[in-house]
Amino acid sequence: MTHCEDRIPVRIAYIGGGSLNWAPKLMADLAQDRRLAAEVRLYDLDGAAARRNAAMGARFGAASAGTPARYLASGSLAEALAGAEIVVVSILPGRFEDMAQDIGIPARYGIAQSVGDTVGPGGFLRAMRAIPMLAEIGRAIALHAPEAHVCNLTNPMSVLTGALYRAFPGIRAWGECHEVTKLRKQVAWIANREAGAERYSHRDVEANVLGINHFTFADRIALRGRDMLPAYRDFARAHAASGWVAAEPDPADEHERYFGDRSKVKFDLFRRFGIPAAAGDRHLAEFLPAAEYLDDAARWSFGLTPVEYRQREQAAKRTRAEALAAGGGVPAPERSDEALVDQIVALCAGEPFVSNVNLPNRGQIAGLPQGAVVETNAVFSGLGATPVMAGRLPPALEAVAADHAARQSALLDAVMAGEAGALFPLFSSDPLVAPLGEARARSLFQEMIAATGAWIPETLKGAA
Repeated sequence: MTHCEDRIPVRIAYIGGGSLNWAPKLMADLAQDRRLAAEVRLYDLDGAAARRNAAMGARFGAASAGTPARYLASGSLAEALAGAEIVVVSILPGRFEDMAQDIGIPARYGIAQSVGDTVGPGGFLRAMRAIPMLAEIGRAIALHAPEAHVCNLTNPMSVLTGALYRAFPGIRAWGECHEVTKLRKQVAWIANREAGAERYSHRDVEANVLGINHFTFADRIALRGRDMLPAYRDFARAHAASGWVAAEPDPADEHERYFGDRSKVKFDLFRRFGIPAAAGDRHLAEFLPAAEYLDDAARWSFGLTPVEYRQREQAAKRTRAEALAAGGGVPAPERSDEALVDQIVALCAGEPFVSNVNLPNRGQIAGLPQGAVVETNAVFSGLGATPVMAGRLPPALEAVAADHAARQSALLDAVMAGEAGALFPLFSSDPLVAPLGEARARSLFQEMIAATGAWIPETLKGAA
């Protein structure tokens, strides 16, 4: 590659390169960045989607504030990985039709899911589909890019980041999630309101993150050296009953209706356990028995996102991507809230950058199972992603997180080993499934496996 001498050259392999969500965000962030000179190799099972995104990426490159990134569609996984310093994994485990079954079948059994991609029956089946896919990618990385730094963006984050490590124990991988940004934005809003001006962004807020993906908390929060926990406590108390949003959404905004929340679950968890919740309400609620929040989502002011809406939103994104690829439309290379480009710069340039990520527990969180994938801060540098010692959750929250972490690790073990008989006891022990009782839970499991059977390994189809 030929690049300006003051830019950092980096080869990025993007697995799932036909993505219509994360890939355009990376393109926009690279277009705004003035530090990297990137070559991005897009690989997707749908080769046409990868080629479309390569053409779309060229449009973003033309609008670049720095050195334009180069986008290439790769014909094979090996071709994309060869010589890559960074690997990004962003795939859809199955189809939207499978996601619809993940949500719809449990709903007939009385189980509401606001997301259905991490825990609960939807998260469990999604993991069963996806673990073999991530394991295959991990083995390919071991063969073709063993020294690469690997970012997994695919949910269920904890299980699938763990699958990469099981397939390739020497991998240098982390799971990347933006949910903690929601807490940081709230803290920045508090500080800006006190200052009477927009002085701070979420990037100015430091939080000691601890938990597991989508069930994250922060026991220390700072902004420019100031302890923000007292101010956040007052803020949470003041808005506990009514909830809070930075600006009232347009009632016609369908995306906000299904994806937004008013942080009422976050504030209630803070009241109950004495520690601020970091993730969004839609995710937090799914880790707890349905009677606590999910059964009355309207009261708690969060939506149950229908897959039908996701499909329509995806179609709109595809139309826009095709127009950009064909030379129409105008790319909008505005910087996203994501931290990936900053992480890449730190890894390549050695200038430390702190970010919350998902890594196997090597002691960074006490009280959660060793080896389970947990979420804390990590320091990105030329040494890789080094986890920060986070401490320990309050006992009641620790019990919830430890239960889910142990189930996720056991699920990963069972799928990797092809131990079908171990799966139903794990499925039925999830807090959303357990109230069904064994007979109804087994019927639910059988229906869900049958509905998504094309993606389930043959060795696991007798699991129910």
